[in-house]
Amino acid sequence: MSEVTMIGIDLAKRVFQLHGACANGTVVFRKKLTRVQILAFMSQQPECIVAMEACATAHCWGREIEKLGHTVRLIAPIYVKPFVKRQKNDFADAEAVVEAASRPTMRFVALKSEAQQARAMLFRTRQMFIGQRTQTINALRGHLAEHGVVAPKGAIHVKRLADAVLDETVGLPDGVRELAHVYLAQIEGLNVQIAALDQKMKGAAKEAEAARRAQTMPGVGPVTALAIETFAPDLNCFRRGRNFAAWLGLVPKQNSTGGKPRLGKTSKMGQRDIRRLLVSGAMAVLQAVERFGTPHNSWLTKMLARKPRMLVAIALANKMARGLWAMITKQEDYRILAATMA
Repeated sequence: MSEVTMIGIDLAKRVFQLHGACANGTVVFRKKLTRVQILAFMSQQPECIVAMEACATAHCWGREIEKLGHTVRLIAPIYVKPFVKRQKNDFADAEAVVEAASRPTMRFVALKSEAQQARAMLFRTRQMFIGQRTQTINALRGHLAEHGVVAPKGAIHVKRLADAVLDETVGLPDGVRELAHVYLAQIEGLNVQIAALDQKMKGAAKEAEAARRAQTMPGVGPVTALAIETFAPDLNCFRRGRNFAAWLGLVPKQNSTGGKPRLGKTSKMGQRDIRRLLVSGAMAVLQAVERFGTPHNSWLTKMLARKPRMLVAIALANKMARGLWAMITKQEDYRILAATMA
């Protein structure tokens, strides 16, 4: 029997499908194992490549399997799908993972540490609370509008709604006023939680050297800097800054054929949190440029004169991503502000 050199695992909550193959791709075994059996079985296998889709629980299982001496490779599900044969089932998925991992040009996802996933949970929790606050504010605004109390959009205008609820002269039914107090208490509680998470993120951004260095660039704050530290792989794995910008999805999507280049909107591939924060930071830089001005021949001034504002923001975000790659890989702080903004 040939020795297994690669094992593909189709992850699930309770039952795992395994596909073992030798060096020439011949099938060595196909197995169905439960959660409690998987590590015991992997400990009995010779050291080999273990491939999985980069989905839920993949990083946790990857760390545990790495402790057994195996080499773990995570693959984005979108790259595995083309290798699935006619029938879609768990065994076929595990075989497709092996086929994809055996490609010499396949791109793999970096295995995340527990600290990285803890910071990712911090981001996700803050994002969830902000969404809940927005949802609660919109619901309160909608309910009060039915009784003639109107306020502009935005969390900053919640005080106007609160003042109307507290004002006894405003003709609100007792039941509406009582429930409005419940909404306001919920919003205030979320504000406290979000502020506490913001402080944690600022503290974490100060401790990480790469995050501190990233904040020396205009438009990059502690949240964006910590997002790069948390969600991005080691930036040294990118050959140049343009590769990092492409990984973030800040490049046009290509649909070229017959030697004719066709470029469309941004591809929006890669890590969406970093991309969204970089675009937000670029918009903040554009606001500063429009308010305070820049040198007459600057790059941004010329772009704003002939291109839409959002397009310029995407271009600036792309430039920021390239600059961040250079700063972090070369371990240098941001320099020559005017030249970079020009």
